[in-house]
Amino acid sequence: MKLAVNVDHVATIRQARRTDEPDPVTAALIVEQSGAHGLVMHLRQDRRHIQLRDVELALKLIRIPVNLEMAATPEMIEIARSLVPHTVTLVPENPEEVTTEGGLNLSGNPDLYRKTVLDLRNRITEISMFIDPDPRQIRLSKDIGADSIEFHTGEYAAASDDQTRAGQLDRIRECAQLARQLGIGVRAGHGLTYLNVQPLTRIQEISEFSIGHSIVAQSVWIGLSHAVRKMLNLVCSRGESW
Repeated sequence: MKLAVNVDHVATIRQARRTDEPDPVTAALIVEQSGAHGLVMHLRQDRRHIQLRDVELALKLIRIPVNLEMAATPEMIEIARSLVPHTVTLVPENPEEVTTEGGLNLSGNPDLYRKTVLDLRNRITEISMFIDPDPRQIRLSKDIGADSIEFHTGEYAAASDDQTRAGQLDRIRECAQLARQLGIGVRAGHGLTYLNVQPLTRIQEISEFSIGHSIVAQSVWIGLSHAVRKMLNLVCSRGESW
């Protein structure tokens, strides 16, 4: 089980003042030194947090795999082909959203995503689709040629009662099993915290969690390095006490 840390929210704090601190690249270095297995950066079309400079520097300075989240647009495809991150995860973008509101609807334009995968294939090691835990979207990801998927765990994270949460957990478990049967790698992320991540770590088919906001929020109180290590303890223990 692996933890990839998203540093977008460090960039959000910086961009609130349009200054040069806190630097998400410095955060990336701390994340690496603290034992995280990967780094996640979402370079949005509106550049509301991560900037192109951040991705360029992170790729030069850190050695853990970088997962570049991006929309399937000609501009972003060209950037990914130029920078060559380890993983590209295609995500939906809505200019009005505060954060990503759900997974891709691959059935809406499968040819676009199939072409994007082909355009990236000879440069990028792993191409992933950010989708809801939905069997149809998993099968479409396979047909399109994705190497892996990342489940949007927002509905699980937002569940307001135990019954709803258990239902969402079962849904994710069944979809993760289907994905592995189809030969697709499985990640999960969105809305995951120190309080809700452990039940998901018991799903053997999920190989990596992408977590950002909760870690950055915790770092306000205990520092980024301690916050990363605290989440690593939860993720890597697969639900055991620590």
